[in-house]
Amino acid sequence: MELIASPQNPKIKNVVRLLEKASERKEQNLTVVEGEREIELALRAGYKLHTLFICKELHPAPLNFSPEHSWEISKVVFDKIAYRENRDGLVALIVPKKLRLQDLKLSSNPFIIVLEAVEKPGNLGAILRTADAAHIDAVIICDPQTDLYNPNVIRSGIGCLFSNQVVVCTSDEAINWLRQKNIRTYAAALTATHFYHKANLAQPSAVVMGTEATGLSDKWLQEADDQIKIPMRGQIDSLNVSTSTAILVFEAMRQRGFQ
Repeated sequence: MELIASPQNPKIKNVVRLLEKASERKEQNLTVVEGEREIELALRAGYKLHTLFICKELHPAPLNFSPEHSWEISKVVFDKIAYRENRDGLVALIVPKKLRLQDLKLSSNPFIIVLEAVEKPGNLGAILRTADAAHIDAVIICDPQTDLYNPNVIRSGIGCLFSNQVVVCTSDEAINWLRQKNIRTYAAALTATHFYHKANLAQPSAVVMGTEATGLSDKWLQEADDQIKIPMRGQIDSLNVSTSTAILVFEAMRQRGFQ
């Protein structure tokens, strides 16, 4: 395995471009994934491993997978392309998947998270962790303001981008598909008159979450089957979107007996 010792190596410069620019990730159809656990989650989900960079000073143990293209890198080079706090010496380039709504495999009683215009990679990653923890059917992202394969989404979601079914589409496409599947939609909104724990989330359902700044668009507020809210007893009127999503998702799981 050839050693790359310089951060100025063209391959390393390309990894930095992929880390920093969504346009590069889109053009090259690659994203950067750091960490053995995250890489293994991607491989388990059928993602293609394009290239692996290994810092043997940090990861001397044998791998549980066999990459087609791999390069040994020095600690200096690894520090150039690593972006996690807990580092284990592995950085990979993975080929993204582009699931469509019609590709989703649903259970007999589906539960879905719908996110409209999600902006912050950290919030999206946290919601994907919740989706994995509750083992819901899918996450639908409508009109996103952040790149789904932003490495910070993968980092904050500890690889749960790969363990969930995630689709990016327009709001119109999501609304039409949910209706076709007879999945009832619950829009989370401050203007709602019903509290979330009074809603019947034990039936085929989707909770629809908006941005922290402006909430859901009029389209979703008008097209959703119902609006729900979380009781707020303090001086502020809203929670972080990832926290709100977790509350609604696990109320649904409670109503379903965590089945």
